[in-house]
Amino acid sequence: MFKRMVVLGLALVTSWAMAAVDVNKASVADLDSIKGIGPGTSAKVLKAREQAAFKDWADLIQRVGGIGPKKAAQLSDNGLTVNGQTYGAAVGKEPVKKP
Repeated sequence: MFKRMVVLGLALVTSWAMAAVDVNKASVADLDSIKGIGPGTSAKVLKAREQAAFKDWADLIQRVGGIGPKKAAQLSDNGLTVNGQTYGAAVGKEPVKKP
């Protein structure tokens, strides 16, 4: 019984620690906290966001160099969202293709 409570408690702590970070609201520190985003990608995201907020994952992929469908899925799994949407929820079964 106690072991189950500990496992459940650890699962809750892990989910709280990995709160979603929305790309349109995130600071540099928020973006850098996402595994897979470093200073270079953060800078690209912020520069692109200065022009306009990202509409969706396809818009992010198109406007930010170095982020393709595979990277987008990884970042989404690590807590990044676009307008509150995860990558998988946004694209359904069809992956977004970079032009």
